[in-house]
Amino acid sequence: MLVMKLLGVNLAKATGILTVVVVVIAAVLTYFDDPDPVKYSSMADSMKTLEENFRQQNKSCFILGASGETGKVLLQELLERNIFSKITLIGRRQLTFEDKAYENLVQEVVDFEKLDDHAAAFQGHDVGYCCLGTTRAKAGVEGFIRVDHDYVLKSAELAKSGGCTQFHLESSRGADKNSNFLYLKVKGQVEADIEALGFDRYAIYRPGVLLVDRQESRPGEWIARKFFRALSAVSSTSMAIPIQEVGKAMVSNTVLQPEQKTEILENKAISSLGNSAGK
Repeated sequence: MLVMKLLGVNLAKATGILTVVVVVIAAVLTYFDDPDPVKYSSMADSMKTLEENFRQQNKSCFILGASGETGKVLLQELLERNIFSKITLIGRRQLTFEDKAYENLVQEVVDFEKLDDHAAAFQGHDVGYCCLGTTRAKAGVEGFIRVDHDYVLKSAELAKSGGCTQFHLESSRGADKNSNFLYLKVKGQVEADIEALGFDRYAIYRPGVLLVDRQESRPGEWIARKFFRALSAVSSTSMAIPIQEVGKAMVSNTVLQPEQKTEILENKAISSLGNSAGK
């Protein structure tokens, strides 16, 4: 009985200490947080009007990486809001869907090592979304660079040649082509290389840790997501974001009229836009 009491006391103390630690860290991260976004805070009232105006333009789009976590959410959001007359999924394999909402999707299966042979798959789209990516742990250094840079850039080039005018790229918080970290360096380099292609509109999304229960999840990733989920419950932070907010933000941003050709949405701006879209 005494052992159980002591165990309960220690557990309570540990929980209390963990709570204090999370609150303190939240305060520190808030200090170093992204600046408060201004552009997207008051657009909820006009979003339905913007979507309807966009819908009447009868545009088409394609998605790269629709089988990934962000791609799945993005596709679902596009189908629900129905702003495109045609949605094409471009990937290395055919995807299977059970819901009738997916029955009108067009799917193009391509070999990313021979993308020039599949140029037709990238023709005739007004808007392109890229959620394509892998990890160094999963694909190795060369494989990571090939997927996250080479495949992405070549796809963007073919899309631009095929008439695509608007390109949306999911990148990462901290992306910088001059970074000493491979992941951030590759992300930053592909951002810059796509910008050089000269799309009429180019949106870069730099989310922090994606709060989602991945089907493929390593212990370290699982712990990090649990930590940031707890942290986000006590403080708005630029370090993490629910994946649903990313999908909502990408769709909402599509129908907005930007002030410049290229825009970079950091984590907090993505969250603001995603939350506004859900109101």
